[in-house]
Amino acid sequence: MTETFTPGPDAVEIIEREECFRGFYRLDRFHLRHRQFSGEMGPVLRRELFIRHDAVCVLPYDAVTDSVVLIEQFRVGAMHKATNPWLVELVAGLIDKNEEPDEVALREAEEEAGLTLTSLWPMTRYFPSPGGSDEFVHLFLGRCDSTGVGGIHGLEEEGEDIRVQVWPFEDALQAVKDGKINNAASIIALQWLALNRAEVRGLWG
Repeated sequence: MTETFTPGPDAVEIIEREECFRGFYRLDRFHLRHRQFSGEMGPVLRRELFIRHDAVCVLPYDAVTDSVVLIEQFRVGAMHKATNPWLVELVAGLIDKNEEPDEVALREAEEEAGLTLTSLWPMTRYFPSPGGSDEFVHLFLGRCDSTGVGGIHGLEEEGEDIRVQVWPFEDALQAVKDGKINNAASIIALQWLALNRAEVRGLWG
């Protein structure tokens, strides 16, 4: 089949949008159709969309000791699909309306890990699950001094119970290879650092 159409946002027709649920998160149902690669308008589709705030994730990195700071906490989404629902992750938080992503990275590093980040290095931005969610993630590397870092952190009023640990970078990368670190943001960040570590250490070390 010869392609006669280039996709774009103006090629989607929203016929109806229903609000199904509104709480901390939101679920909407769309009835829509979009132009196909043939150039013809396709059939009407029904799609549910999980609506979330955009998120910020940051991997704190001590370039002097070649160590990363990772956190561990309970995650309800992993409760029935992992042997251990306490996941090793990055520092992370949601963007409020009047915040910039770098402000969230700095705030969450302090709240979740007791860390003061002295520089931020934007790694990438991505959609973690665009088939059913509009969440967009801003991923950063954060420069830190890992001396004395560790312990239990988090905001008591939000029920956070977060264990903070310093990992040698090679140990963290091996945990990715072994499947012990099994969440997208952490895997992406640690693999990015593996590819760019020499440059980062040259500037931050």
